[in-house]
Amino acid sequence: MQYDHILIRYGELGLKGKNIKKFIVKLQENIQHKLKEFPDVKVKRTQGRMFVLLNGHDPEPVITKCRDIFGIRSLSLAIKVDNDIQKIKDAALFALKNGKDVQTFKISVKRINKNFPISSQEMNQVLGGHLLANTSDYTVDVHHPDLTIRVEIRNEATYITSDIILGLGGLPVGTSGKSLLLLSGGIDSPVAGYLAMKRGVQIEAIHFHSPPFTSERAKQKVIDIAEKLTAFGNTINIHFVPFTKLQQQIFHDIPEGYAMTVMRRMMMRIAQKVCEKESILSITTGENLGQVASQTMESMNTINEVTNYPIIRPLITMDKDDIIQLSKKINTYDISIRPHEDCCTIFVPKSPKTRPKRDKVNNMESKCNYTFLLEEAINGIEVMKINDDQVNSKDVFDHLL
Repeated sequence: MQYDHILIRYGELGLKGKNIKKFIVKLQENIQHKLKEFPDVKVKRTQGRMFVLLNGHDPEPVITKCRDIFGIRSLSLAIKVDNDIQKIKDAALFALKNGKDVQTFKISVKRINKNFPISSQEMNQVLGGHLLANTSDYTVDVHHPDLTIRVEIRNEATYITSDIILGLGGLPVGTSGKSLLLLSGGIDSPVAGYLAMKRGVQIEAIHFHSPPFTSERAKQKVIDIAEKLTAFGNTINIHFVPFTKLQQQIFHDIPEGYAMTVMRRMMMRIAQKVCEKESILSITTGENLGQVASQTMESMNTINEVTNYPIIRPLITMDKDDIIQLSKKINTYDISIRPHEDCCTIFVPKSPKTRPKRDKVNNMESKCNYTFLLEEAINGIEVMKINDDQVNSKDVFDHLL
């Protein structure tokens, strides 16, 4: 006997009412996609439950993949047997003997199939007695057991599970529309992307690079970060914007204290153009209230003026230490701290305005004509597709015209 299934629990999705099928189907698709390297492993749904059929495959690498899939609240190894009392007894005994560091146990039976001849409470006693009679090192503890053996007697079969492995929760990626992530290569923006994906958002990324002031290594940082983020979603397209000429002109024309604000407004204008072309519904940033000059309430108000797209800011109230810890958890921290600067750090003014006014910034911009440079930057965008199993880094640049 061996574990032949993984039971998937999806918690929050059960609250979606009439829309639940859309979420469940997407979760199933996402799981099957993540497990594509295991061709014999299949995902199936029954009423109220989802299972991964191992078909003889080692469960550990499959579980590892599933733990990084948004929408899964928890999972458990499971044994599927016929609705036969003796087979259920044998499977429960197997689950007990294969538990780790177990001295006490509890049986929890759920009889969904009301045609099964023994009630849930009676089955608790039958199975508990069977396990005690066939072992010598275990005792029953109904309040604080080391192991709870769960038995679900369903119409098609009975499933026996024991350990519960926590998943990431959230919603399946792809159920909440698309958002364009401003991916700088720093610590914050990858975490913002991760948290947006946790709410079901499919992300694409946009990165502004300014060669020769920013290097190819800075660009590689962004590629490596995006590759890490694909572990929690699917393919991520990165839109690389050639920003050198526009950025230099801004810092030439605009007083030093306001240049950063104008630069961020230009970024938003370009991001919106990408959203319009790619049918993306929102923009996501790694902004954190009060962290730097461009992230004060006044700065955000002024920068937001140039777009009517929703701006998602998952980190807006988080402490920096919490952001760092989360970046380590998702394996982007070590990449983000590589000493390669992005375009937001190479021209940092000595005294940026923390409370820029819309009317004053609009007046400054009205004296300059950035139309041609904006169009040149947009027409020069290159798109790189980052897959969750490989990076298509050669001959994959498509011009966004």
